[in-house]
Amino acid sequence: MQTEMPQPGYLPTPRSGWLGQLDQFIGPGATPAEVALQLVPSVGAAIAAPLYASTLPMDWSPWQLGLIAILGFDLVGGVLTNATAAAKRWYHRPSQDWRQHMTFVAVHLFHVGLVALLFRGGDARFFVGVSSYLLLAAGLILRSPLYLQRPIALGLYCLALLGNLYLFAPTPGLEWFLPLFFLKLLISHLLNEMPYQPSDRR
Repeated sequence: MQTEMPQPGYLPTPRSGWLGQLDQFIGPGATPAEVALQLVPSVGAAIAAPLYASTLPMDWSPWQLGLIAILGFDLVGGVLTNATAAAKRWYHRPSQDWRQHMTFVAVHLFHVGLVALLFRGGDARFFVGVSSYLLLAAGLILRSPLYLQRPIALGLYCLALLGNLYLFAPTPGLEWFLPLFFLKLLISHLLNEMPYQPSDRR
């Protein structure tokens, strides 16, 4: 039996204390299944990413491997967290406009800077190219009519994947960085989609 869609204004209140801080990060009202889907693959990525890098003929320092683990955790976790109904309700609540979304996106330029500086020998072309495209693509998505945002975001993500393949040499040990980076921001975070509830059916 099909249930009613959740009302657009439905938004659980963040809890108090440290749980409230968590709610403001992953979205209040996250179900145990949503939390598990965010946490388990993220921990797996934090383990697998440095293990993979260790198989390459590179002279990694412990802090480099640690940073690879953090990036793996953040990006996989970010893709999944931002795609949950709890996060969609929270990050696309009425008080959030294009300024908040662009700020969220712009903070992630720090990720690009770290990769450019610490894993690509200070590759300024990589930093400028990736950062410029990210901000331009995010701005285009946010300024597009709501009903066109999803196909535009997917098209821009496809261009990002092509750029990763043909414009920049891969980053050893971090070949996965740009695909997951743009997936997290252009698709998982920016798209305002219906936050279904566990009881909803097709």
